Amino acid sequence: MLAIPPKRCDRAVVSFLTDEEIDALLTAPDTSRWIGRRDRTLLLVAVQTGLRVSELTALCCGDVQLGHGAHVRCLGKGRQGQPQDPLFPTSRGRPLTRDAVAWLLTKHATTARTSCPSIGAKTITPHVLRHSTAMRLLHAGVDTLVIALWLGHEKTDTVQIYLHADLALKERALARTAPLQTTPGRYRPTDALLDFLEGL
Repeated sequence: MLAIPPKRCDRAVVSFLTDEEIDALLTAPDTSRWIGRRDRTLLLVAVQTGLRVSELTALCCGDVQLGHGAHVRCLGKGRQGQPQDPLFPTSRGRPLTRDAVAWLLTKHATTARTSCPSIGAKTITPHVLRHSTAMRLLHAGVDTLVIALWLGHEKTDTVQIYLHADLALKERALARTAPLQTTPGRYRPTDALLDFLEGL
């Protein structure tokens, strides 16, 4: 019994946003209002950093360094305020909850659908923004080990799910490994072969 190999399970497909969908999501909040500016900044930080929602909501004003070499300091797993104040507060000054972040993301995704209909076909959660960060880094040619470090994964093989998520990445990899004396590209079967296959 011990010699029987375990069943290989199907990999869940990672959901992520395209650059066009990210742009539509970032322009959805009404930046003429304080809450809209907060929401846009939160979404932008989420997409740029890939932070988990718990890490986003735990950020304080003191974690932000502006000026030369601007960055956000975050230890893993707004308005003008004191260093200990939440970076993304509610209107009462308390930190946003995970549910509040999920709610505002759903709200802005609904608004973004008007300019980018493909968003409507996706269930967008805060974790999808994290996946989107990883996919943008992968498309930019960043090594998977660096992406694993960036996202704070304990195991570097966790990043392999992103390689399986995008057909375009697989096609580019195949194009680079084309056999010698062949033209890279997609195979186009002849009409005779298609007729034969349809006749089966």
